[in-house]
This record gives sequence, structure tokens and C-alpha cells, in this order.
Amino acid sequence: MDGPVRIADSGAASEADSTYAWVRLAASLLIGTIGSVGMWSVVVALPAVEAEFGAGRADASLPYTLAMVGFGAGTLIMGRLVDRLGIVLPLLGGALVLGLSFVASGLAGSLSIFAATNLLIGFGSSATFAPLLADISHWFKRQLGLAVAVCASGNYLGGALWPPIVQRLIEAYGWRTNQVVVGLVCIAAVLPLVLMLTRRLAAAHAASTDVAAGANASLGLDPRLLAGLLCLAGLSCCIAMSMPQVHIVAYCGELGYGVARGAEMLSLMLGFGIVSRIASGFMADRIGALATLLIGSVLQGSALLLYLLYDGLVPLYVISALFGLFQGGIVPMYAVIVREYFPRKLAGTLVGLVIMSTIVGMAAGGWMSGAIFDLTGSYWPAFANGLAWNVVNGAIALFLLVRRSRIDRWRPAPA
Repeated sequence: MDGPVRIADSGAASEADSTYAWVRLAASLLIGTIGSVGMWSVVVALPAVEAEFGAGRADASLPYTLAMVGFGAGTLIMGRLVDRLGIVLPLLGGALVLGLSFVASGLAGSLSIFAATNLLIGFGSSATFAPLLADISHWFKRQLGLAVAVCASGNYLGGALWPPIVQRLIEAYGWRTNQVVVGLVCIAAVLPLVLMLTRRLAAAHAASTDVAAGANASLGLDPRLLAGLLCLAGLSCCIAMSMPQVHIVAYCGELGYGVARGAEMLSLMLGFGIVSRIASGFMADRIGALATLLIGSVLQGSALLLYLLYDGLVPLYVISALFGLFQGGIVPMYAVIVREYFPRKLAGTLVGLVIMSTIVGMAAGGWMSGAIFDLTGSYWPAFANGLAWNVVNGAIALFLLVRRSRIDRWRPAPA
């Protein structure tokens, strides 16, 4: 692994890993935690919305599907805007779209209108994840992996904090009031935090990050091929990841343990996922993002294999905790890899593209596992399918790591 890139300009060096950089990271983490409500609120509100509109389960699930579509499309679009305009304007726009769409969803007179507003909710929420990962990566060098992993933890923190808040609001005031309140909170809380991100990088520091990316030369691959491999890796790992995350509740119901036990396992997964993300950041700063990605892929595959071997209640709790501990750090590594091997000016676009691939993987994997269960009447083949996709992810990570090792072996020592 290469050592840290030396920066000749002292002013540029002072910006990397500076006190302000950590303040910016804290603000980004809070924005990510708040903005992630767009992905979690609709899941909690689903039963109440279904009851009011008299919809079937499939129709009532459409708002969540559209929220995921909006999030995926927004991830790419917002990433491109960040490359052109910086982080502030896309974040301001995303926060306003998120908040106002929540308010509009609370006033929806039909399920179709509610679903359409959730498309916009997902789009607004997208500004608070991948674009923030790309932005914060410019402000760190020695602890780049840790910074990106901490920033990415906002999504999981939101998953732990928002559902109980939303549930209590719905129980006390109804789902419509919840939507309006959440929307206003998003606007009131995010906009002041965005003002903390208005500072721009000095030109010398920005140029130094491009020098670092150029030195790595995309691992000797055509940049488009490398980007495509990272997208395929992200798609594959999240098809595998989606099997337990999307279906663990239903799986426990099928086994006769009850959906409440499955919900507990899901919470356990997300909780250990936060630990995993932070730990992966420390690892990436010491052994490199590619090695960390490969380790995470191997461990995630090991947990999926355990799901195939054991289905007792206690083993499922243990395996679910292990799965969360193993998989949480995988997605942030793609952002770190992009920053290591591509120019700074493409960071927002390429981080958005790879993260969008992971979202497509989650959506496709969730559907795929359900289709396999409908076809076979068992979740065992669905877990096996997830494990097969995980092998694809691991193979890509291994291929890239081997190329990195060969380049390092033949690179001349610095004078």
C-alpha cells in the first residue's frame, strides 16, 4: 500500500485532517442521519396508509418502491451536480425537496399521490448520502477511510433512530401529521447544518488529491472498465446483502418463530452494521480500501453460508449479529476506492454511480429472493443465490487487489 501523498503547500496540508475537517464530518453525519428518514418513515407508516386508503399489500408497497427509485436516480444526478456546483446547493435543494415532499405526502388525497410524493422524498433524501461521502473524502488524507465510514454511518443511525420516533408520532397524532412534522423538521434541521459546509478547499489542496489519483493510474485499467467493475461489485454485494436484510422477518415467520423475532434480528443487524462501518474505516486507513473490501466480502459470504447451515432461533440471532458486523463496512469502501483511483473532479459522479449500483442491487436482490421463495417454497435456495452473487463481488475485489499489488511491486522507489 502506498504511503500518504506528500503535499508541498503547507496551506493545503493544513486543510487535510484539520479541526474544521472533523467539524465538517460531524455536520455531514448529522445531515445524513436526518436525511435518511426518507428511506425509513414510509416503512413504518405503511400499515396506517394501507388501512386509510383500503389498499392491498402490493399497492401499499408502491410508495417504498418509488422512494427507492427516487433515491437511486437522485444519487447519480446529485453526484453530478456536486462535481459541478459543490456540495452546498445540491444539499439545499435536496433538503427542500425532502421536506416539502413529506408535507405534500401528508396532504395526499389518494394512494397514487402519496406514492408520487415518495418518489420525490427518495430523490431529496439521496442528497444526504453518496454526495456527502464524495464531499467529505476531499477533506481527509491520513484518515480518509475512517472519515468516509463515519459519514456513511448516518444512514444506519437514521435506521436506528427514526422508526421508533415515527411510530410514536403516528400512534399519537396519525400518519398525516407525522409526515408534515417530519418534513418541517428536516428543513429546519438540515438547512442550518448545510451552512457549516460552505467553506471551499484551497486550490493547492484540491490539486494534490488529483495528483494522488493520477499516481495510482486506475490500477492500469481503462478508467471506464474500472468504474464498471466497481459498479458490478456493488450490485453483486448488495444482491447478497439484501437477502437477510429484506427477508429475515419473513424468514422467521416461515420458521414459526414469529415476525417479532425477525424484527429484533434486523435491528441487531443494523446496530452491528454501525460498528462494522467504523471498524472498516480504521482498517482501510491501515491496509487499504481494496483489502478491506475483500475481507468484508469474504466475511459476508461466511455469514450467508452460516444461514444455509443453521436455522435455530439462537443461531439465527448470533448469525444476524455477525452478518451486521461483517457487511456494514462494504459499501463505504467503494467511495474510498473511487477517491483513490479517480480524479477529484469525478468523485461525486462516480461515487453516485457506484452507490446507485448498490441500491439497484438491494432492490433487485430483495425481489429476486422473494421470487425464488415463491418458486421453490423455501428460503434455502434464496440464501444460496445470495452467496453466489457474493462470490462475484469477492472475485472482483481479489482481482483489483492483485493488480494493485503488482503495480506496487514494479513501481520505482521514490527518490
